[in-house]
Amino acid sequence: MKARALALLPALLASVCAWAAPRETVSLDGAWEVRIDPPDDAAKAHPKEAKWFPARVPGSVQQDLIAAGRVPDPFKGINEAPIQWAGLTSWQFRRVIEVTPAMPARDHVELVFDGLDTFASVSLNGKQLLATDNAHRRWRVDAKAALKPGRNELIVRIASPIGTLQPMVLAEPNPLPGEYDSAFGDEPKGKQTSPYIRKPKYQYSWDWGPRLVNIGLWRPVRIEAWDEARIDGFRVDQEALNDAEARLVARWRIIASAPAKVTLRARVTGPNGRQVEVSRIAALVAGENWVSAPLTVANPQRWWPAGYGAQPLYDVEATLDTNGTIEDRVTQRIGLRTTEFIRKDGSFGFRINGVPIFAKGANLIPFDNFPSRVGEPQMRRILTSARDANMNMIRVWGGGYYLDDAFYRMADEMGLMIWQDFMFGGSITPPDAAFRENVRVEAEEQVERLQPHPSLVAWSGGNEVLSGWENWSDRKAFKRQIGADAQERIGTGMAVIFDRVLREAVTKNAPGTPYWPGSPSSDYDGPTDTDKDGDRHFWDVWSGSKPVERYLDSCPRFMSEYGFQAMPDLSTIRGFAGKGPLAIDSPVLKAHQKFLAGEGNVRLQLYLDQRLRKPKDFADLVYLTQVNQAQAIDMAARHHRGCRPVTLGSLYWQLNDTWPAISWASVDYDGQWKLLHYAARRFFAPQAIVAEHKDGLTRVALVSDATTPLAAEWRIRAFDMAGKPLGTKGAVVTLEPLRAQEVASIADAELFAGVDANASFAVAELLVDGRRVSRTIVERALPKDMVYPAPVLTTRWEGKRVTITAGSLARAVMLDFGDLAAQPSDDGFDLLAGESVTIDVRSDASAAALKRTVTLRTLGPQ
Repeated sequence: MKARALALLPALLASVCAWAAPRETVSLDGAWEVRIDPPDDAAKAHPKEAKWFPARVPGSVQQDLIAAGRVPDPFKGINEAPIQWAGLTSWQFRRVIEVTPAMPARDHVELVFDGLDTFASVSLNGKQLLATDNAHRRWRVDAKAALKPGRNELIVRIASPIGTLQPMVLAEPNPLPGEYDSAFGDEPKGKQTSPYIRKPKYQYSWDWGPRLVNIGLWRPVRIEAWDEARIDGFRVDQEALNDAEARLVARWRIIASAPAKVTLRARVTGPNGRQVEVSRIAALVAGENWVSAPLTVANPQRWWPAGYGAQPLYDVEATLDTNGTIEDRVTQRIGLRTTEFIRKDGSFGFRINGVPIFAKGANLIPFDNFPSRVGEPQMRRILTSARDANMNMIRVWGGGYYLDDAFYRMADEMGLMIWQDFMFGGSITPPDAAFRENVRVEAEEQVERLQPHPSLVAWSGGNEVLSGWENWSDRKAFKRQIGADAQERIGTGMAVIFDRVLREAVTKNAPGTPYWPGSPSSDYDGPTDTDKDGDRHFWDVWSGSKPVERYLDSCPRFMSEYGFQAMPDLSTIRGFAGKGPLAIDSPVLKAHQKFLAGEGNVRLQLYLDQRLRKPKDFADLVYLTQVNQAQAIDMAARHHRGCRPVTLGSLYWQLNDTWPAISWASVDYDGQWKLLHYAARRFFAPQAIVAEHKDGLTRVALVSDATTPLAAEWRIRAFDMAGKPLGTKGAVVTLEPLRAQEVASIADAELFAGVDANASFAVAELLVDGRRVSRTIVERALPKDMVYPAPVLTTRWEGKRVTITAGSLARAVMLDFGDLAAQPSDDGFDLLAGESVTIDVRSDASAAALKRTVTLRTLGPQ
């Protein structure tokens, strides 16, 4: 096994025999070996894993154990517990490198680790080179002195993060408040190690994901060899942007081994192929050198968010050459745009290229509990789903990790604005200077890496750290326990991190990109997490068990979190739960429901009982949870849009899942759209109608994201359940640009003609150029109390295309394909009597199988 696994190494490194002046890299990704670190007591309990077995880099030991069949897949069934020991154990990773004499002859030979998770020590041929303590940083170390021709053994020892920190935490009388307690007894309640480590916090479990405390070389590893100088950093700053020109500054950070004279060049190639180039001759000193050169792009093309214009991008190449030989080069792709916060009298929002943009979108959590297996297709699928649902913003939540460059490149191309959290998930931060310095290096590195991307329109300090410290009951109790002096020391330490260290990292490394201290926040202008100032996380609905109508009680300045759970697609459920009978309280479903420590399905049931009819079977239960979620978030999002310009953003929780789960996601782990995601495409439409019924009145508002006025028509029509018209209101209007406008407040008597609330409904519609662009249903009673008619649905299939016709009102029509994974082009829609809709179904299943298995579900009689 060992000889086969390492056979490629000599061939890989033989290519460096003729290395000359240019910097060269050799990837060390791929086949490694792993074993339990010999001093660890776990070797006695797991003797098989105390011997070397195959590993993959990038990766984690958990993935290696699964691949080797040593532990069951935690994503399947009830298999989270059997893998917990891996995160409590220290491990050794090994790779043997065959080196020719040419490599040590280079002036510099360095090992570069893009991610070590987390407490790692690196040794080469028995000589320790590096000790690490931050999974979010890149680590570079000189390996020349330890390298030798022939066989070299590279060992990376990674200690258990829990085992490393737990003695210190257990000795603390008042450990720092963290996030979620372990369900497996490896950490006592209230004594978490996660606040003290720079590592993805969601790995310690969240209320939507499992506890998988990864250990491994989780990002690429390589050898870099160079001689006189290398480019250590490069960026293009935008100093001014107008219709005539973009004034830019190219900035190099050069590391030189000795004084030298070099030529630096930067070339910018526009979308039309036109090039601009600048060069500088620089006299370098040994060590770090900063060199800059101005350049101007005439008639620049601005990058715009989706829905507001195109996304032109400029290719940049920067080189360093000595005596006519290019020693190093870097390439980037940039966009030209301005971004700023809208801040006046408590308001909070985004202005891009001078245009106020209403942020429509969702919160993104990590794509997987094992980051190294996330590929570009998975990221593209989620981002495309966001764009196709008329979103223009995604918040990258702070409890995960800084995503790969490919993610931001895709967002650049799609026009999706990125609100980027620094990686703080909610725990209180240690107040010591060493922790802050570790954070500073991490922040500056990550901001510099992501600076080129025009999609990244703001940095935020993290998730709920400041608001938790200010408002949460456990934090208040902690502050009482530790006393005023310790409270001041910890509070001051947080202020230094979030108001100075992180802010300065952005100002220094991404000038022109605004910084926000956290989410939610008021930027230290007053209390956090209120409707009056800054952004808001609203959890009275769902977490607080309040009725969904509470979403209508106020107009926040910017709603950056609100959410409602639903089950995933039935095909996704079968993928982790198997083929047996299922119920809402089945153990396997509770294992994949992390809210309330696995009891979150009780909350699902509570809201089902409040709002919807009884399910007839498990598949119908899945459908009803998705209807409930879609209707709740539809109500909230339309309300937020109708509150413009008081409200300037609506980002629901959450877009995606890290594993197959019952959660707040609108796209499940397998990529299946829940009914919420289809609803998002409707409530985030560029022009939309808002119709809210309250206290005997139906308020109608019209919303337009267009930057110019639009001629339109609105109408609202009421019917009884037999389809008889009861009342109509409407008008021809001009939609004001970038605004919401209230156009009517209609009394029930004017619209419903005295018919009982549960026996009537209204349809509100907005038309532009005679085409319906938005529709919503108005009901005065809860859906469970409505006397819906039998929908009398008929279908006509042509291949994988089906036309559905309703004989009478059909509410929330869902095409349910059971165990088959299928993606209809629309779902969860309403049909009035006599209306038809044609749906294309995307699936690997045959047309015959789709036709045979489909069930049409509605809120009406089953």
